Amino acid sequence: MILEQLHIPFEVVAPTYDEETSTGADPLSIVREHARGKARSVADIAEDRPVVGVDTAVVLEGRIFGKPANASDAEEMLEELSGKTHVVVSGLCLLTPGWEDIEYEATRVAFRELAPRELGSYVATGEWEGRAGGYAIQGRGAALVHSIEGDYLNVVGLPAALLVRLLAERFSGVYGFG
Repeated sequence: MILEQLHIPFEVVAPTYDEETSTGADPLSIVREHARGKARSVADIAEDRPVVGVDTAVVLEGRIFGKPANASDAEEMLEELSGKTHVVVSGLCLLTPGWEDIEYEATRVAFRELAPRELGSYVATGEWEGRAGGYAIQGRGAALVHSIEGDYLNVVGLPAALLVRLLAERFSGVYGFG
């Protein structure tokens, strides 16, 4: 886990926030709103500890790709991403009882041109399940990617560079940053 790699102490608490997304909404606004909603939904049990909420979306030509509903949905998403560059955007909310910071990170990901056989093989792994855009770059999905520009860990699911910057600014020295 990314937070373990960074030696940041944490406790995982499942948010009670309902991620409703209105069609046509700006992806950056959506991920920031969802990150804030997730953080706020668990803030009452965090006591005085900071809370981090994150939401990630895959965006191609203004269209948001969520988590595929089934294997054929995953294959359709990956077919659309094939040979194109999309953006992985994450909203991050760092929240305490006294303040909240809400920011975002964007990483460009270029996919290789994928043959139907490759798409079918990848989907058959099941790795697409629960993944925005239908792939996991930290797993077999790495073979789908030609290049990335930006924070790799953002594509994995946590904009780590952004989190480290915020922790260094707000908690200088506490977590070993700043």
